[in-house]
Amino acid sequence: MSEAENFARLMRELKERAGLSYGALARRLHTSTSTLHRYCNGEALPAEFAVVDRFARACGASQGEAVDLHRAWLLADARRRAGVVPEPEPEPGPGPGPGPALRSESESVPEAEPVVVGAPEPVARRDRYRRRAAVVAAVGVTAGAVAVALLAAAGPESRAPRAGGSTGTGTGATPPAASVPAAPGAPEPTPPAGSASAGSAGPSGSSDPGSGPADTPPPASPPASAPGRAPVAPLKAAVRSHVWTAGCDHAYLAERGPGSVAPPPVEADAPAWASAQRAVHAGSQIVEVTLHGTGPGAVVLEDLEVRVSARRKPPAWNVYQMSQGCGGGLTPAVFAVNLDAPRPLARPVAGNDGGSPLPAPVLPLRVSAVEPVVLRVEAATTGCDCDWFLDLRWTGPSGSGTLRIDDDGRPLRTSAATGRPVYGYALEQGRWAR
Repeated sequence: MSEAENFARLMRELKERAGLSYGALARRLHTSTSTLHRYCNGEALPAEFAVVDRFARACGASQGEAVDLHRAWLLADARRRAGVVPEPEPEPGPGPGPGPALRSESESVPEAEPVVVGAPEPVARRDRYRRRAAVVAAVGVTAGAVAVALLAAAGPESRAPRAGGSTGTGTGATPPAASVPAAPGAPEPTPPAGSASAGSAGPSGSSDPGSGPADTPPPASPPASAPGRAPVAPLKAAVRSHVWTAGCDHAYLAERGPGSVAPPPVEADAPAWASAQRAVHAGSQIVEVTLHGTGPGAVVLEDLEVRVSARRKPPAWNVYQMSQGCGGGLTPAVFAVNLDAPRPLARPVAGNDGGSPLPAPVLPLRVSAVEPVVLRVEAATTGCDCDWFLDLRWTGPSGSGTLRIDDDGRPLRTSAATGRPVYGYALEQGRWAR
């Protein structure tokens, strides 16, 4: 029995013992019934442990059962990241014709979280008592035990983003320029070496349908520190640029008609789906950045600055909703960004979890190899097709500098979708409908 099958078996056993229907459980997990059904059948794997945690609590799992479910998810997620077990593709609907394939086998692996090798076994057990803060507090000092267990499971071969090239404020260096052209069609310069790669690559840059993610090579590895040069950032960053509200609610803009667009994926498959459909985030985009130190000392995260590198007229494309609504009482605390502002700022916003308030994130924050931090940024626009990125200022034992947070060397891209045709996927008909 594979790791994914074992995880699905444990989920089915807990569900059957609890006597809950898929619909009732889906409402408690803030996800769709079809997505939960795929989890329990082993056809898909949750992208985040938050879903697994809520599932265990909703089914009344004991502490030992929750630990077993957690361990099974870690093993299945590590195997998926290693590319041994490809994700199944959604079944094509009976529409005008099958949509483009969501991904090839080589593309089925979501990008890995940064790796911490040699995490002790008790970490997974300590996670039980601290994981709630790691999941619902979108930013802050996350429970170190949770992140170490998750990162250790990813394996040393996972593709961790580069976070070394930083601008040293103590050496008189200036922050790097924007990594994208100011308008479509202009030649694209080489991204700065300090860019933190996103955990998934979606379409970005020019709105020209002929350009795609493969047009821009990934940034070169940053050089090591040398006397008189900016210090290497003592941080590793994993960026998830396709984060959905409650794990199920999001919308994309795509130029293709509904008959040519593939069925909506689960959140874990969203990067490959968006790339295949040449889709961009519609109206809003949630970016989640997980940071941890790479050295023995602590690093202080001082400020998060928003840079809009290009503004264009929003394309007259269709809007495709990933879900018809999934409810939910979980509202993570975030940094909210209004991309329409002349000088967008990352504004801390409090959240709540079933009526329990979650404090707004506050910088500065301390991060180290055993104390990771998760920053969650929610950007929105109603008036532009925006290219943007984040600059994270840090101070550590080696000096100070700025870490670029973008989408795998390309800018993040969010477009307004006001007044555009909106389509939802009708499962019973197997097609997109207005």
